[in-house]
Amino acid sequence: MLVEAPDRVPGLLFVRVREPRSVKNRVHLDWEPDRRSRDEEVERAVSLGATIHEDHRGPEDRGWVTLRDPEGNEFCIEQQ
Repeated sequence: MLVEAPDRVPGLLFVRVREPRSVKNRVHLDWEPDRRSRDEEVERAVSLGATIHEDHRGPEDRGWVTLRDPEGNEFCIEQQ
């Protein structure tokens, strides 16, 4: 799935491959959204096919959520 990045902002491209994942992630992305809240970004990621793996949201709206993409690769969406 390709999601367009805003102008002048680096983007990421995710490409599905036929081979199943067989080892731990070599890259783990953490990001803090700047145009949406963390919770809105988590909902957006889930709507695009991610699943919530671990929820570390804490008091005062701090913390992060670890998600997995459709192939099981983990990434986090956080709020400081």
